[in-house]
Amino acid sequence: MSLDLSTYKANKSEKTDFKIETGQFQFSKKLSDKKKEVFYRELGMLLKSGVDFKKALEILSNQSNTNFEKEMIVQIKDKVVDGKSIYESMRETNQFSAYEYYSIQIGEETRKLEEVLGELQKYFNRKIQMKRQIVSVLTYPAIVMLVTFLVLYFMLNKVVPMFSSVFKQFGSELPKSTQIIIKISNHSGTIFTVVIGVIVGLIIAHALLKEKQSYRAFTGTLILKIPYFGNLIRKIYISRFCQAMNLLITSKTTLISSLSLTAKMISFYPIEVAIEEIKEDITRGASLNESLKKHNVFENKMVSMIEVAEQVNQLETMFERLTEQYNEEISHQTKMIGVILEPMIIIVIGIIVGVIMISMYAPMFDLSKIIKN
Repeated sequence: MSLDLSTYKANKSEKTDFKIETGQFQFSKKLSDKKKEVFYRELGMLLKSGVDFKKALEILSNQSNTNFEKEMIVQIKDKVVDGKSIYESMRETNQFSAYEYYSIQIGEETRKLEEVLGELQKYFNRKIQMKRQIVSVLTYPAIVMLVTFLVLYFMLNKVVPMFSSVFKQFGSELPKSTQIIIKISNHSGTIFTVVIGVIVGLIIAHALLKEKQSYRAFTGTLILKIPYFGNLIRKIYISRFCQAMNLLITSKTTLISSLSLTAKMISFYPIEVAIEEIKEDITRGASLNESLKKHNVFENKMVSMIEVAEQVNQLETMFERLTEQYNEEISHQTKMIGVILEPMIIIVIGIIVGVIMISMYAPMFDLSKIIKN
């Protein structure tokens, strides 16, 4: 099975919403990762138990507790009954990514659908766990940053003007730091408006440009250069690369087809571009490890292990081990983010508030000395 970059772009342009009409309105919904994880797990269990695909979908639709999910499963079942393949039926719901339905296609063609469903269930389980871990780590720093922003706004708009009016009554010369804080306070409204405007502008620009190749190339390169976080993000996508390759090679898919399907799953431009060049090198007769070496996005450790795996013809086993290893490293580094961020944020907040308060109180102490004398 040969899949080129144009097919990939066409598939990426497909909508990912499933529309349900209710009266005069249309509601666009999307199946959550948790729902997909449950769907693949239960469907795989039913098929392994000897239940045919149609009956398995009927059981899942009856178990569904939402009309949206039930209608989607019924839609898949009806299309399969009409003679379409399972992967085509799933694709036409616009609820599943290219990686999912092409994996299902591989499972159908190699008669290993139960195994593919098991791997997809593991993939979404890991994805959910990673999301939960990241959310739990970043929740506290995000709340602290928001509170800091509000406190800073309150101090510059309420506290500093009060001190400023007192200083004007005495007419004495103020320290340089106090003058700077007062100037910032006088223009705080404009400063906060500009900051919020820049943030909103960046969000809108990202939404409009995220499909453009030049923008994706720029942001991908920029992300990898961010200290600590760039390395973490790279490991997340390499982990996905290894997991996809393990699934596809285990299903006896050719190396070129496995790389093509993996490119469809990974929405990270540096790896997507690397995969296209790797495919060309392999077509010319190069080995996988030789092709990987040419791209800095892949770690030397990973390339060395793949070289050994190619020599002993155990690529699928090595990709499985690499996936587990990278997942462990990602979990550790994600926990470290919280350990590092929390004290850093507290220190930054303390410095900001301390500078403002010292700048405001220093002239008060000087004035009290003058009054006593």
